[in-house]
Amino acid sequence: MTNEEKLFQERLWPRYGELKWLYMELYNNSAAFGYFREMLFKAYQERSNELKLLDQAREAHPEWYRDKETLGMLMYVQCFGKNLKGVEKHLDYLEESGINYLHLMPLLQSPKGRSDGGYAVSDFRKVEPELGTMEELAHLSGQCHKRGMAVCLDFVMNHTSEDHEWAVRAKAGDPEYQDRYFFYDNWDIPNEFEKTVPQVFPQTAPGNFSWCPEVGKVVMTTFWPYQWDLNYANPVVFNEMTDNMLYLCNQGVDIIRLDATPYIWKELYTSCRNLPKVHTLVRLMRLACEIVCPGTLLLGEVVMEPSKVVPYFGTVEKPECHMLYNVTTMASTWHTVATQDVRLLRHQLDAVFALPKQYTFLNYLRCHDDIGWGLDYQYLRPFGFEEVSHKKYLNDWFTGKFPGSLSRGELYNDDPRLGDARMCGTTASLCGAEGAEEAKNYEALDLALRLDETLHAFLLAQSGIPVLYSGDEVGQLNDNAYHDDPLKVEDSRYIHRGDFDWKAAKNRKDPDTRQGRIYQFLRKLEAIRADYQVFDASADTWTMNPLNDHVLSFGRYFHGEKLVALFNFSPSEQTAWIDEPEMYTDLVTGNGGIVGKAVLPGYGFRWLFTRLG
Repeated sequence: MTNEEKLFQERLWPRYGELKWLYMELYNNSAAFGYFREMLFKAYQERSNELKLLDQAREAHPEWYRDKETLGMLMYVQCFGKNLKGVEKHLDYLEESGINYLHLMPLLQSPKGRSDGGYAVSDFRKVEPELGTMEELAHLSGQCHKRGMAVCLDFVMNHTSEDHEWAVRAKAGDPEYQDRYFFYDNWDIPNEFEKTVPQVFPQTAPGNFSWCPEVGKVVMTTFWPYQWDLNYANPVVFNEMTDNMLYLCNQGVDIIRLDATPYIWKELYTSCRNLPKVHTLVRLMRLACEIVCPGTLLLGEVVMEPSKVVPYFGTVEKPECHMLYNVTTMASTWHTVATQDVRLLRHQLDAVFALPKQYTFLNYLRCHDDIGWGLDYQYLRPFGFEEVSHKKYLNDWFTGKFPGSLSRGELYNDDPRLGDARMCGTTASLCGAEGAEEAKNYEALDLALRLDETLHAFLLAQSGIPVLYSGDEVGQLNDNAYHDDPLKVEDSRYIHRGDFDWKAAKNRKDPDTRQGRIYQFLRKLEAIRADYQVFDASADTWTMNPLNDHVLSFGRYFHGEKLVALFNFSPSEQTAWIDEPEMYTDLVTGNGGIVGKAVLPGYGFRWLFTRLG
């Protein structure tokens, strides 16, 4: 047995019993499992020596990604650097910005005009030609590793493009490839599914099935008609898709973002969401990574309330995803901006803070997607917030229709019948910077930028991994030019998917500019976060009641260090009353005193620190 085979077996055998049991429980197919096992060894053999050494280093430090110095950035390759080589040329900028977790938005081959932003993949082993090649992706990953940066990539596992080889063969009438999707001879069974399966885009892509004229059959298309759902009840699908995932890992991808994770298992007479066998599949993928590429992390895209999100962490004994998105806190944060009322956000943080500390969330203010208003209306109702009217208020506020709002967002997937639109826009524009500049109201601009700073201070004070959306670090505004692009005009999410403004970014050294003020302030906060143990992911966290519903307050404690964080969501000065006896130092201003009565300027915050004992 070679050393390579020996190390593979050392990783395989402790997991083999569970791996086989789960696989056979799903598929009861010994031949398929034998193929799966051989596929794992082949993927391990193809992994480079450099990546194997990185695996070993991360195995020795399994919580490497939970470091308080970890700072992420999410970007579109074409917007940031035009192509992969362009991104590589700008690594100095990312390093200067403190970024060590780089999430590249979907870049695999997808058909023009029918890709949903790259989420309809036609080839999982080819990069979109205008963005580069797979070799260039591997080279970029290698250069990132030399700088201590990890690379994240989306793995679209629920569906393929209708242009994918499998779909093309299915359209040609090949039953083997039709079995990799959900094909039906007529609408009888699809109509039964529709009775219990919610619609993702009821206005722009209604229904969960589409007619395939090439074969005269109906095919399941949960998201868009050009995205065909994969049938994971077929072991060939699971084997081949896991192989595709490991192939990407072998190109140096460190974090695999499992797109639309809750949707991947379908059963008639269910919602086809969060079914138990989804967790079996994710656990199998986790085991596959631990055997082949243990330095790789799984990030689950589960855009749901905490009770449905948390199960995707698995258990301590049988973990699933390493990380999940903290989407509810994000949505609750923007609700708080519009209402100036922190009660829902404090309630949300209470739920997050009560979770085991080994659970790692990705925290963010904005991302490539819209903001959905899936808030806890059962909690809000006693405070006078009714769902339909409140969603209308939020949408009016963030589109600037409500009196006094300078926010400049746009609606996405608007359903006037239910008032259930979602919201798009960059952080700075949603905070009012764009509207203030339009009005040449410099007092309002100062407030908008202060709100932007405070939201980022809140982001950085939470436990977990903070991720910036590219451009937010320099206060980039909306890209309204998308209205003139026929391929983009129907999708308002492109308002915050504009090209990175490199010319404006040169102002980042000048604090008298919007770009410089935000950039320099963020760098200061990031440096503070890196210097103090109290920001460690394992810190104790708890909310406080400052007797003022405009002010959010929570505490952190770790190894004798204590932080009281205060955030004013009102544009006017507010007082927070905190029953804490210690002397504190403001980590941002350096001022000291007793926290008991803290006065915060409009949209201001305080990071108050003390050492105990």
